[in-house]
Amino acid sequence: MRVFAGLLAVAVLAGCANSGTGVVPPTTVDQVDLQRYQGTWYELARLPMFFQRNCAQSEARYDLQDDSRVEVTNRCRTLEGEWQEAKGQAVPQLAGKTDKLWVRFDNWFSRLLPGVAKGEYWVLYLDDDYQTALVGHPNRDYLWLLARTPHVAPALLDKLLEVARGQGYDTDALIWRTPDDKLPPP
Repeated sequence: MRVFAGLLAVAVLAGCANSGTGVVPPTTVDQVDLQRYQGTWYELARLPMFFQRNCAQSEARYDLQDDSRVEVTNRCRTLEGEWQEAKGQAVPQLAGKTDKLWVRFDNWFSRLLPGVAKGEYWVLYLDDDYQTALVGHPNRDYLWLLARTPHVAPALLDKLLEVARGQGYDTDALIWRTPDDKLPPP
């Protein structure tokens, strides 16, 4: 348990390390209409992360609640074709500003350390029709290229990659959605 607590402390301190270093955070969109943002988004690509290590295809469903919280359901399809699911909620980091959200999933870690177990969800790009989005973390360790459909035209993909690179994200490290024909039927 001491080792776990020590590792957790190091992780929290590392997350704070960007504070005051002069690193300019990425730019977000001005405002997100959460009513229009809700629904299903498919992950086209992402930067590697521990909790998605077994995901071949991922999707997220966002449902706006009456109290302005957003219910989040993330689904992940593994290379074996099995679905895994995580539920959580998102809330604005600042009241009235919807470009930067706190997301917390209902799991053992968030129940153990509720103040620490929330992630930053910054909307970096969103097209006018709410069909493609780029979401990242301010430290640039996490990034998702999202769309309303599992596949998009090459020009849209190029646009998302251009914005991500312009914001300082490492697009060479992206993990791409596994094609349907490479997975067993659901």
